[in-house]
Amino acid sequence: MRRGPKVDGKLSPRLWRHPTLLKVWSTAKTIPRGRVTTYGQLATAAGFPRAARLAGFALKNTPPKMKLPWHRVLNAQGKISFPARSAAFREQRRRLEAEGVAFLGGRVDLRRYGWKSRGDSPLLD
Repeated sequence: MRRGPKVDGKLSPRLWRHPTLLKVWSTAKTIPRGRVTTYGQLATAAGFPRAARLAGFALKNTPPKMKLPWHRVLNAQGKISFPARSAAFREQRRRLEAEGVAFLGGRVDLRRYGWKSRGDSPLLD
């Protein structure tokens, strides 16, 4: 049974064309390898300031076949938002480390690895 924007607990495919979600996804695709951003910074770069939860919703509901660097988005403290012992946590950390992103005390230094939406170089400092 369909209720609201979800079908069987998943986002309805008709909403995959929603301009807001498309803008968040297209912005996320521009995060370069070896860089990270926060949910709030992603939302702001997509044109939705103060909408970190919107960015999280968009990433959680990415269409299955869309290639998106979801692993490059962290919380405001520079931490992975998944539970520490989960498979998703391990996968996100593995992907980031493979790109050269270092963790110290479970956090990523956002000043060093942080992405700025305009004019940022993909090379590390």
